[in-house]
Amino acid sequence: MIEPVPLSTLTTFRVGGPPAARVAPATEQDLIDETLAVWGLDENWLLLGGGSNTIVADEGFDGIVIQVVTRGIAVLGRETDAADSVDPLAVGPESVTDGGEQVRLRVQAGEPWDDLVAYAVDHGWAGIEALSGIPGSCGAAPVQNIGAYGQELSDSLRAIDFLSYESGEVERLERADLDLGYRTSALKQGLRGVVLAIELELHDTYAEASVLGSVLGQPLKYAQLAGALGVQLGDRVPLQSVRSTVLGLRAGKGMVLDPADPDTFSAGSFFTNPIVTETFARSLPADAPRWKLGEEPADRVTPLEEYMGVGPIPGGEPVRLVKLSAAWLIEHAGVSRGFRLPGSKAAVSSKHTLALTNTGGATAVEIAELARYVLGRVQAEFGVNLQPEPVLVGLTL
Repeated sequence: MIEPVPLSTLTTFRVGGPPAARVAPATEQDLIDETLAVWGLDENWLLLGGGSNTIVADEGFDGIVIQVVTRGIAVLGRETDAADSVDPLAVGPESVTDGGEQVRLRVQAGEPWDDLVAYAVDHGWAGIEALSGIPGSCGAAPVQNIGAYGQELSDSLRAIDFLSYESGEVERLERADLDLGYRTSALKQGLRGVVLAIELELHDTYAEASVLGSVLGQPLKYAQLAGALGVQLGDRVPLQSVRSTVLGLRAGKGMVLDPADPDTFSAGSFFTNPIVTETFARSLPADAPRWKLGEEPADRVTPLEEYMGVGPIPGGEPVRLVKLSAAWLIEHAGVSRGFRLPGSKAAVSSKHTLALTNTGGATAVEIAELARYVLGRVQAEFGVNLQPEPVLVGLTL
């Protein structure tokens, strides 16, 4: 065990009292051994990575914090699909999008996520460049299935090495085992244990460079990012340009931690974008942003003898889902940027309404009060229940 410092010093929200005890194993084997020892004590335990998605009560945590600080990036190998290899006669970037080699990496859970992205971009490996600037550790990335600007971890994740709380054994869980979805996974929905390492498969764009004359990222899938780069959706631009532009966009929203800017002392987006039925979405104002999920169902003809105009169409299509903008809902519910409750040091970010921030000296109670206020305003105005994204320890909304 090591000194149980206040968790406000280990989390980006900068709130939270001390735990009863803390361990911070430096190697993977030590992480396994010390975690098993903690589990054997039958005490409360809390897993902590980069602390960017955790808000701890002011009283602290009555248990043992397992802080994951292991570091290391290893290249496992490369794979080349002859059917997808680079065609020297290609006339445009779209001809080689899936070509060349795939490089497989094994990354320790405590490696800071953005350090990994920077490393990949420097080596010409595409697939996570739009995830630049996301705080936190690599081991926490699959828990949330982190995503931004048209990319998600699930696009590149191949597997994880996982120390199971149930079995006490190290298991390899493939991507399909993790039930990855929008800001969720089996790890977030009850699968208990510790992510030891993640395995990614990225596209080695240096294999294309001799053809294209540049090291390009994946086709752009997000309109705001494409617009900031001055290109069209689906275009490919240099990896470094994608990374620097994403960092700029995130900084403009206060989403890149800056010790000199209290507006960044947050957990990033505090609320996830709600997913509702298409029918419900039609009840919202026409200018409320919405994005359909999945492919549009094909038109279908139902014979008259099968449907007499009462009830649902037999064999009808499944319910269509759409994603809404939580930021739009918050702003149009009357909560503006910079809003704070009287006397509180917790505030809505002055740059982006999705982020709640600690302006300096805020308590966890004040953050929870502000979050409840925002939730209540959106529920009252639009009938939408926003869901918090951070893990709350000793707090309820």
